[in-house]
Amino acid sequence: MSLPRLNSVNRLTAAVLLAGAFSIGSAAQDATQTPPPTPQASQPAAGQGFVVRDYTKPRSHFPNPVGPYMSRSLAPPNLSNTARIDQLMQDGKLLISIDDAVALALENNLDIGIARYNLNIADTDVVRAKAGASILGVNAGVVQNTPGGGVGGLGGQVGSGTGGTSAGAGGAGTGTGGIVGSTLGIGPIITSFDPILTGNLQWDHFNQIASSAFTGVPVLAQNTQTYNFSYAQGFQSGTNMSVGFNNSRISTNSPFTTLSPLINSSFQFKLTQHLLQGFGFAANNRFIRIAKNNREITDVAFRLQTITTVDQIENMYWDLVFAYENVRVQKESLAFAQKTLSDNQKQVQIGSLAPIEVVRAQSTVAADQQALTLAATNLQLQQLLMKNALSRTLVDPRLADADVIPTSTVRLPAQEDIQPTQDLVNEALSHRAELAEARINLASTEISNKAVRSALLPSLDLFAYYGGSGLGGSQNQANLCANQTSVEQQFGCAGPPINLIPVTSPVGYTSALNELVNSAAPDKGAGLTLNIPLRNRAAQSAQIRSELEYRQAQMRLQQIENQIRIEVRNAQFAVQQNRASVESAQAAVRLGHESLDAEQKKFNLGASTSTLVLQNESALATAESTLVSAMAAYEKSRVELDRATGLLLDHAGILMADAERGQVTHSPNVPYVAPRENPQSMMPPAQP
Repeated sequence: MSLPRLNSVNRLTAAVLLAGAFSIGSAAQDATQTPPPTPQASQPAAGQGFVVRDYTKPRSHFPNPVGPYMSRSLAPPNLSNTARIDQLMQDGKLLISIDDAVALALENNLDIGIARYNLNIADTDVVRAKAGASILGVNAGVVQNTPGGGVGGLGGQVGSGTGGTSAGAGGAGTGTGGIVGSTLGIGPIITSFDPILTGNLQWDHFNQIASSAFTGVPVLAQNTQTYNFSYAQGFQSGTNMSVGFNNSRISTNSPFTTLSPLINSSFQFKLTQHLLQGFGFAANNRFIRIAKNNREITDVAFRLQTITTVDQIENMYWDLVFAYENVRVQKESLAFAQKTLSDNQKQVQIGSLAPIEVVRAQSTVAADQQALTLAATNLQLQQLLMKNALSRTLVDPRLADADVIPTSTVRLPAQEDIQPTQDLVNEALSHRAELAEARINLASTEISNKAVRSALLPSLDLFAYYGGSGLGGSQNQANLCANQTSVEQQFGCAGPPINLIPVTSPVGYTSALNELVNSAAPDKGAGLTLNIPLRNRAAQSAQIRSELEYRQAQMRLQQIENQIRIEVRNAQFAVQQNRASVESAQAAVRLGHESLDAEQKKFNLGASTSTLVLQNESALATAESTLVSAMAAYEKSRVELDRATGLLLDHAGILMADAERGQVTHSPNVPYVAPRENPQSMMPPAQP
């Protein structure tokens, strides 16, 4: 047969095998039709939210045959601030309520923005596991790189995980709360669930100088063309399938070869089933189940990230309110001290007051000026921290130079609504994200332990195969007896004069392929393969370690429950205590006002001194600062109670869909706050 025809037949065969392989692989692994490839994301506009794509659906060969082999490019992160900031700008000032602050954080805060990517990263692990590969794990820690509110280097510690995150669940070795899952996912080796098609095309020209009379020619020349294809695939039941299809075409000048060109074709279909180690779905789909659990953990972790960030933003907001109120108190105190100094100087000039009173008043003015400087610089810092927490970038000069003015104030309920502690604890046990993460992680560990126990067994595989071979080609002209010149050369030749071997008729490639399936030369059989590791110490070690880590995780789950119970009780106590502190501070302010008013009247009548007046004014300033601090602490304690019960987002009316997109469609509604009557009266920070 001519070479061009053989090449065309082989190319046709390869194309048929390739199409069949893709069809079998798609039908065996996924009964549902794979959707068309996801279009590439474009650079989002400033007002467009984050797009959470479903990366659990890989690209298919249809309609684009090369789709699975093409990379996908992702748009760079959008680092522009959302339009909400511009909408809240008034006369160069950023006027925000606490609801506005939460909404801006959901859209712009970089901690939440970083955590959003974990949702899609977890999707890629699901796809990887469906292919039979080991999972890479997900980062489910909390990102805390925004300074302020007691974290990020200002009164707290940054987390220990990658990218400034705390250690989280989801993935081998990450663990929760110091618990390491080092055996998570180990077990029997899993064969790729994705079909693998292998092709080997080779052309070889071989020459060898004869070293023996039996070579038949001075220089042996041989041309070999190889066209081999194989298909392999594993299944979740522990079954492996392989199909091999081999073809070769050899032409030679050797007189001892009957056919030239010689066409060999063979195939073998083989099934192997694990009977002990690696048997069943539990051992082979463990990565898929763990990856899906990790995806669920990522959702829970993102909710925890949102809760943590909202909690931080609300605390920062009340820190900012306190900073403004503290500046106001210190300004009033300084103004009173300056007026007292001016009055004393006038009285000293007319001789009705001793000069030492002026010195005392000057000392008080200096102390109040220092207190105002500290309060003003703290206010500037709190404004900077708030702008950083509510924006993606501070490059915008309007935002960088703007004063942040809070327009919400604390609303103290007339009667404190105290729920039974056990009811709050039950709410926390149902809603706390940390507890949900630990439970899911415990379920993943249990899945992994089944696979580890399977790896403890010897390997016993049942295999069966069926194959065949076909032979084709044309009579080698060098092998004809009529073409030989000596008796030695006529040994083994075909046809007269010795007629040892009959002359063969040409056999085409199609006939050779027919011999593969007509049982002309079958190759079939079955057998068992047994592998028993003596002592089996490595598998024993892994199995007992996995059990120990599982028991350890169970204890950690109980520890988290106990910790939550304490946190809820402590948060409830803090609300009660801070409510009492507010009422006490309010009484102290009333007393301070009445005492100062009485002392001023006595001073005007000459029955008191300016020193006593300043002392009463200082006591009033201290009482007012204490009240402002107590009000902020009270509001923070209410925030902490909502966080401890896991209801912070629910009570604030925050939708997780808005947090995932980074685009708020439903305005938050933080409870126990009231709008400030005249927010424009809030003055910018005084210059020190």
